[in-house]
Amino acid sequence: MKATIERAALLRSLGHVQSVVERRNTIPILSNVLIEARESGGLRLMATDLDLQINETVEAEVQQPGATTVSAHTLFDIARKLPEGSQVEISASEGKMQVNAGRARFNLSTLPRDDFPVIAEGDLPTRFELPAATLRQIIDKTRFAISTEETRYYLNGIFLHVSDEEKPVLKAAATDGHRLARVTVDRPGGAEGMPDVIIPRKCVAELRKLLDEADGMVQISLSETKVRFGLGNAILTSKLIDGTFPDYSRVIPTANDKLLRIDPRSFEEGVDRVSTIASEKTRAVKMTLDRDRVTLSVTSPKMAHLLDILGQIEGDTVEMHLADAAAPTLLRENDKASALYVLMPMRV
Repeated sequence: MKATIERAALLRSLGHVQSVVERRNTIPILSNVLIEARESGGLRLMATDLDLQINETVEAEVQQPGATTVSAHTLFDIARKLPEGSQVEISASEGKMQVNAGRARFNLSTLPRDDFPVIAEGDLPTRFELPAATLRQIIDKTRFAISTEETRYYLNGIFLHVSDEEKPVLKAAATDGHRLARVTVDRPGGAEGMPDVIIPRKCVAELRKLLDEADGMVQISLSETKVRFGLGNAILTSKLIDGTFPDYSRVIPTANDKLLRIDPRSFEEGVDRVSTIASEKTRAVKMTLDRDRVTLSVTSPKMAHLLDILGQIEGDTVEMHLADAAAPTLLRENDKASALYVLMPMRV
C-alpha cells in the first residue's frame, strides 16, 4: 500500500482512533491501528479493544491500495512531531511501514491486516437520529455521576430508555449510589420500542471527544447488545453493558415540601471555599438553613458530589427541594429544565 495524506488530517484521525487502544495489551494486534488505503481513494483507520471499535475515513491520495496494521500510539506520536503543514507519505510491504515527511523518515514493524479483529455488529433494528448538540448535552449533564466501582458494573455507564408520559420522551440517567443525574429529551422518530440499554463509560468518553468536532445529526443504531454511532466520517461501535439498571425513579423525591432557590455560582464558590481547610474523614458538606441564609460547613475537601452537580447548572438560579436531614435532595434549574439531579444525604 502507498498513500499521501496531509499531516493535520492524519493527526486528527489518529487522535480519534488511538485513544480507544489500551496502553497495555496481552494481544499484540490490539495495540495496532488498521490502515487501509482504498482503491476509490482515502484512508480508513480502525482501532478496537474488542468491546469498543472506531472506524474513520479520511481524505488521502492513494497511489497503491492495500492494508496493514501498525502501533497506534507510536504512529500518533510520530504524526504529532512531524512538521506542521507537511505531506505525509505512508507505504507498507513485507512486514514494514515507511512514514516520510520532509526530511523525517521512520520505519515501523507491522502485523498482518487479516489478524485484526472486527466487532460483529449483527442486526441493529432500532435506528434514530439526535442532533450532536443534544447528545453533547445528554452526556455532559449525566456522565459525572457514572459509577467507577467495577463490582457494580451495571452502574458503569449511562442508562438510555424511552418512556411514555405526557408525551413520548427519551431519558438518560447515571448514578453511583451517592448522586443521580437524569436528562429528558423528546423521543426521536424511530426510537419507539427501543430496548433499555446501558452505554459503557469508555464508549461515552470516546463519543464525547468525537462530538467536539461534530455538527448536524448523529445516527444511532442499536440492539440489546450493541450500539453504533455514526458521526460523518467516523463510526463508533460498542458492546453494551449486560446488566439491569436499577429502577432509579424510586429515589427521586416527590414529596419534598421545602424549596430553596439560590444563585448556583455563589453556592458553588461557597462549597469550594469552605472545603479548603477540611479534613479527609468524610465526603460530606453540611448545610444549615435559616430563612435568609445558608451556612456551609464541611469535614472533607472532596466536595465532588455537590460541586459536580452545581457545575452543570447553567441558569441564574438553582432550585433545591428538601424534606429533612435523612431525605434525598432534588436539584434542578426549574420545573421546565430537561436535567434533574438527586443527592443522597450523609451523616456528619
